[in-house]
Amino acid sequence: MAEIIQRDGTWAFDGNTVRITPGLHRSVPLFRQTYGEIAVPLEAVASVVYEPERKRGRLRLRLREGADPLLQATGGRLPDAADPYRLTVDLDRSGIAEYVAEEIRRALLLDQIPKEPAKEYLLPGPPVPVSVRSSDGMVSFDGAQVRIDWSDTSDRVKRATGPRIIEVPDLVQVEWLPNSGYEDGFLRFVTRETAFSKLPPEKDPFALDLWGSARRDLLTALVATAVTARLPHPSTRTGEYLPADTPRLALTTRDAVPPEPQPENHDVLLRRLRELGELHREGVLTDEEFAATKAAVLRGF
Repeated sequence: MAEIIQRDGTWAFDGNTVRITPGLHRSVPLFRQTYGEIAVPLEAVASVVYEPERKRGRLRLRLREGADPLLQATGGRLPDAADPYRLTVDLDRSGIAEYVAEEIRRALLLDQIPKEPAKEYLLPGPPVPVSVRSSDGMVSFDGAQVRIDWSDTSDRVKRATGPRIIEVPDLVQVEWLPNSGYEDGFLRFVTRETAFSKLPPEKDPFALDLWGSARRDLLTALVATAVTARLPHPSTRTGEYLPADTPRLALTTRDAVPPEPQPENHDVLLRRLRELGELHREGVLTDEEFAATKAAVLRGF
């Protein structure tokens, strides 16, 4: 077995699996410690490299495109320190790091692991249930439903729409952008009905606006990954929906056709619609935003 133990974490390779265990030192980011140990099958690895630097070096594992739901959900936007596939190496352990990298490269060559994109996820993603409290509210996922409960500091529009519950079959994809500390991030759950919504994250009842502690908000990537792992693999998509960076159009009035409300929810529904109407009259919501958020409330019932 090839193994390297550092304060940043431990990598162990047994010929079939690269087992990555985060270190317990306070310098190791909260996200990596919370995500925990990752067992990377050799077939998911594209390459490995050791990068020596003046003060310390870095082991870097590159996975095949489409092999890992974490990389799929985060789109390579994880900060370097939070990336579980990078290991900071002390200079006096550079020889061991080179040995570990060479053993992985040799196994890739002997097993003739392809480098083209994977057609299915080769890593499982985080276990469920998983819940994260962010600056905008609490988001939970139990494997079948996503639930968002807004915080007292959430935008009035979101609080007026009430808790959001989204079934996995209704989801198209998850969009995630980290809170960098200088620029807000977001976690957005794209459904068939909201795929063309252009509501900003702070007003979108299907999105968490990440503006608080960058360290805590980064944990929302756990939920994004857990949901992504249970959605159809990107290789199976037919192109029915546009990618996340495609300009979004407003929801049409067709999306606002309400289902029949249950009697016990009738008063809550009317109250939320009145609140949205007041926000619209006060100019907080534009006509398009009012139509979109009203549709979201009606779908919730």
